[in-house]
Amino acid sequence: MGRLIDKIFGTHSEQEIKKLMPMVDAIEALTDEMHSKTDGELKEYTDVFRNRLKSGESMDDILVEAFAVCREAATRVLHETPYRVQLLGGIVLHQGRIAEMKTGEGKTLVATLPVYLNAITGKGVHVVTVNDYLAKRDSEWMGKLYNFLGLTVGLIVYGLTKEEKQKAYNCDITYCTNNELGFDYLRDNMVTRKEELVQRGLEFAIVDEVDSILIDEARTPLIISGAGEKSSDMYKRADSFAKTLKKEVVIDEGNTSKIQRIVDGQKDDEDEYSADKPDYIVDEKNRNATITPKGVEKAERYFAVENLTSYENQTLLHHINNALKAQSVMKRDVDYVVKDNQVLIIDEYTGRMMFGRRYSEGLHQAIEAKENVNVERENKTLATITFQNFFRMYHRLSGMTGTALTEENEFMEIYKLDVISIPTNRPVIRQDFSDIVYKTRAAKLDAVINDIIECSQKQQPVLIGTISIEKSEELSLMLRRRGIKHEVLNAKHHEREAEIIAQAGRLGSVTIATNMAGRGTDIVLGGNAGYAAMQKLRKEITDEEIIVQANGYNVTSDERVLQARELYKEYEKSFKESMKDNREQVLQSGGLYILATERHESRRIDNQLRGRSGRQGDPGMSRFYLSLEDDLMRLFAQDKLSNMMNVLKVPDDIPIEAKIITNTIETAQKRIESINFQRRKTVIQYDDVMNAQRNLIYAQRRQVLEGQDMKGSYLKMMDSVITRLTDDYCAHNNSTDWNYEAVCERLNELFPEQYNPLLPLDDFKGDKFTQKTFNEFLIEKYAARYNEKELELSPDLMRQIERILLLRTVDTRWMDHIDAMDQLRSGIGLRAFGNKDPVMEYKFEGYGMF
Repeated sequence: MGRLIDKIFGTHSEQEIKKLMPMVDAIEALTDEMHSKTDGELKEYTDVFRNRLKSGESMDDILVEAFAVCREAATRVLHETPYRVQLLGGIVLHQGRIAEMKTGEGKTLVATLPVYLNAITGKGVHVVTVNDYLAKRDSEWMGKLYNFLGLTVGLIVYGLTKEEKQKAYNCDITYCTNNELGFDYLRDNMVTRKEELVQRGLEFAIVDEVDSILIDEARTPLIISGAGEKSSDMYKRADSFAKTLKKEVVIDEGNTSKIQRIVDGQKDDEDEYSADKPDYIVDEKNRNATITPKGVEKAERYFAVENLTSYENQTLLHHINNALKAQSVMKRDVDYVVKDNQVLIIDEYTGRMMFGRRYSEGLHQAIEAKENVNVERENKTLATITFQNFFRMYHRLSGMTGTALTEENEFMEIYKLDVISIPTNRPVIRQDFSDIVYKTRAAKLDAVINDIIECSQKQQPVLIGTISIEKSEELSLMLRRRGIKHEVLNAKHHEREAEIIAQAGRLGSVTIATNMAGRGTDIVLGGNAGYAAMQKLRKEITDEEIIVQANGYNVTSDERVLQARELYKEYEKSFKESMKDNREQVLQSGGLYILATERHESRRIDNQLRGRSGRQGDPGMSRFYLSLEDDLMRLFAQDKLSNMMNVLKVPDDIPIEAKIITNTIETAQKRIESINFQRRKTVIQYDDVMNAQRNLIYAQRRQVLEGQDMKGSYLKMMDSVITRLTDDYCAHNNSTDWNYEAVCERLNELFPEQYNPLLPLDDFKGDKFTQKTFNEFLIEKYAARYNEKELELSPDLMRQIERILLLRTVDTRWMDHIDAMDQLRSGIGLRAFGNKDPVMEYKFEGYGMF
């Protein structure tokens, strides 16, 4: 029904674009006027726009002129003029929406239009990218345009000093990575002096590769950790125990009934624990491992405990569960790699190593024990935030990517961002063939190899997509055995990522890639002249620092760099000429062929892979080879397709290619996407509880840093402490029943000895004294001592001491609270068995703890 309505009235994107076209026409109508301006006149527009904003006009009022100025400046400085579709994308970004633009459509240039307009306000614009390389490249490349128009540009990457960061954040435009941006926010809320703050507010952000940052990265929160307790030997012991157990792998169909039957059915009337029954169950679909009663009994014997499930053995059970998951669910070269005696997480969506990230709640240590590498000490969380809650703090947020429509519901529900699909500058003529499904994986791989050989013979470039390091290396071995020359791109070769991908369009090239294919590097058919020029330059220049800057855009007076840039331009021009014939041959062969060996759980990742081919109207083709033994098919779609193949009596080496198969697979992917969305939604529901508390703590912290006089707050706290004491020990009507000694003891614990006023306790004995008069006496005495101390030290010094002590005390308590909330979170799910909503229980208990 929805598709029929879209055909009649147009999609949401088409309707919105229709509304924006008059603005695009108005911008283009100013082309001749702007072209006639001198450089000086063009630069003056920035000050003119600033004055118009100060006089009451809005950014929307000046949008058409500002975009026209920026467009003309891009033509002069960058030698690139934004197309109509790029102007459309710029308007969408300014409006605080997501612009979905295909690969090769020039998103980097698109961003300059709304960035320029919003930077005029002077409040700061953040352009967020996924890695340091892109942030540096774009800040230097597009920075020439902004500098020409009189704006300042800053760059935030790993390893900068506090002063360098402050300068960068105070610029009109700041290019940064999502990780550094989030960590700087957390660090800013841990400083004890205002002068140490680096950020100046979260006004407007444009997020490049918005789906990667706001969805894929949103599963794991940012955490700043400090040294915690030393890791116990329990990780090694639990790992040794787990290796002795027998497992059974099941595919659970949407509920826990099958697993529960196995777990509950361990006992047998005749034989209490049958030898062939498993010690633990692995649920492949939900990626869980559950110990059975038989396994529990073995654990009790192995660790010499009476009852593994009792409260005092909770920590031991947690170690065992982590060891089981590490052994059976977490796979080397799929979920993680071992490099330099370290376990590094692999991002399942990008295929990149996630440096600095660790699995939480002891799972990372369990994997380290399994791989027999050094088990790192457990960390104490000092500050944490999810990307969802961080980016929702921006006053305005927008983003761009090649693939967002499949997740438009999540963008709207979590971030209140709608997705507008921008048309391509030239029609996409890539051929996307239907999926081919084989019965067995071996038959599928044979067909893949034969297809690659066929393409190699006609010299058509092939980009082969795999979903893990393990499978990319398996396919590489098969190609080597057949003598097919090729490149492999996975997390183990990430240093050469841009180079490998850039040359994937060369005549006859064969490239195997994990999900890393793409993201910031265009595949140029016939070969990338820029990378070929760099390779030639490396043979002539030995200084790597000079080579790195040879294709850079940063301003420099270094003669060696300037000479290297001249050489680079000369070589690039030469290679472009020599590669023209190669490009023609690639075009004749059909363009870049995307050959995927498996479907990813997310349709978006499949679309990203497909999108590497067919850029800017180039020809291309794509096809997915599948088998019933692939993880996705086996776990979510096997029964339906298996029955179909059995009915049709299809041999192992004969594939089926039909629309019904593609639809079945897409339905399975939608199911998984829905499950993953619910998981991310659960993460944010829990973090929302912490977020409300975090915002309150950080707001009060900022007030203290800003220099607010805290004396009144201190005296109120003192009043509160003393009142609680008298409530506890002096609440009886008869003062002879008061516990004076306990009051004195507690006061000595709470306040330094020199602060304690002499308490003439004898004067308070008798019926005429009440709790109220005693309370007032203590408060008055302590206030007097406080004032004496202030005169002794000076008011200014006292205010500084108040601020530092308050911040340190709050920070210590806040860190303890984060730990306590983590403990609460780890066990709160069990409340569901009592028909209680775990999130609501977490909210109520967390509020009480706060």
